[in-house]
Amino acid sequence: MFPISKIWLKRIEEKAKKKGEKVRINLEMSASVVDGNDSLTGHIISTTIGGKNGEPKQTISYMAERVVGTGSFGIVFQAKCLETGEAVAIKKVLQDRRYKNRELQLMRMMDHPNVISLKHCFFSTTTSDELFLNLVMEYVPESMYRVLKFYSNANQRMPLIYVKLYMYQIFRGLAYIHTVPGVCHRDLKPQNILVDPLTHQVKICDFGSAKVLVKGEGNISYICSRFYRAPELIFGATEYTTSIDIWSAGCVLAELLLGQPLFPGENAVDQLVEIIKVLGTPTREEVRCMNPNYNDYRFPQVKAHPWHKIFHKKMPPEAIDLASRLLQYSPSLRCTALEACAHPFFDELREPNARLPTGRPFPPLFNFRQELSGTSAELVNKLIPDHVKRQIGLQYTHLAGP
Repeated sequence: MFPISKIWLKRIEEKAKKKGEKVRINLEMSASVVDGNDSLTGHIISTTIGGKNGEPKQTISYMAERVVGTGSFGIVFQAKCLETGEAVAIKKVLQDRRYKNRELQLMRMMDHPNVISLKHCFFSTTTSDELFLNLVMEYVPESMYRVLKFYSNANQRMPLIYVKLYMYQIFRGLAYIHTVPGVCHRDLKPQNILVDPLTHQVKICDFGSAKVLVKGEGNISYICSRFYRAPELIFGATEYTTSIDIWSAGCVLAELLLGQPLFPGENAVDQLVEIIKVLGTPTREEVRCMNPNYNDYRFPQVKAHPWHKIFHKKMPPEAIDLASRLLQYSPSLRCTALEACAHPFFDELREPNARLPTGRPFPPLFNFRQELSGTSAELVNKLIPDHVKRQIGLQYTHLAGP
């Protein structure tokens, strides 16, 4: 076993006590996980949970199996719970005092079928006394990125029913995080959208860049991966809203329909050029809506490219209409996530006998909860199909606003 300094051990125990957990850490795996190589396979982490409010203490052990993701944040690996045999994903994040790590705090706030769930967490250290937070989450085998790559490699487009099913669930997840905990994801992209290949249930993951946005409080503008970055961020806006996630979702929709990114900029400036090639040059008013403090209006005048010419001739008009409502320069003109769910593009999912191409039922799509609070009765009626209302015997009117 690697030696562990008493100072770090004390800090780990103090943090664990605040959560009502006592953590026992097997450090045999720490070095290999930090290196991010496959040598972690077979190493075991043990933690003790419970012991709070009279709960019995319970030891849980995880065997690391393989790395499934790496990045500047740290590493994600697949592991198996030795007590239950359940597969989990463990995200190991370096605790850097220079940056705020909101991910644990935000994930504890969230509970939704289309958002990845946190099971528990623990801290670990390395021989160089680096402190790591380990987030233990449910394991979902595929990402939207890998699904897109599969169709691209086969020289095929994703079947429209899957585009509808995946995008609808993305909007459901966004509707929840935007309204209930009030979280802006700030890095929505195919790599951060997980898909269960059997049930086709979709879950938004990776809340490492997420934040609860407070009106009047500034935020960093250099956020979100480039192809999916809303134009107000490129214009340096610091008081943006959750509509930056709606823009990102519009980019994901276009990518599922086209089979490739809609705005593949090579750098921040080129990203804006790619957007202007499609939406045309923003007007002074549109620039003001994106960032009131931006004063340089010297742009080449380019006309908007008609949306129906962006997509192939057989593309349903509803798909084009939805993309155009999401990808607007003015953030306030973009539809909300719930309004997107109610869009006619998703009407096929609301049909009484709608099924997956395999004949299996869809994953649950209409079990709305807190995210409908304060929503107009008209929108609620669009969101909940009549056959679902009859089936569960609820009219949902108690959730709707005036």
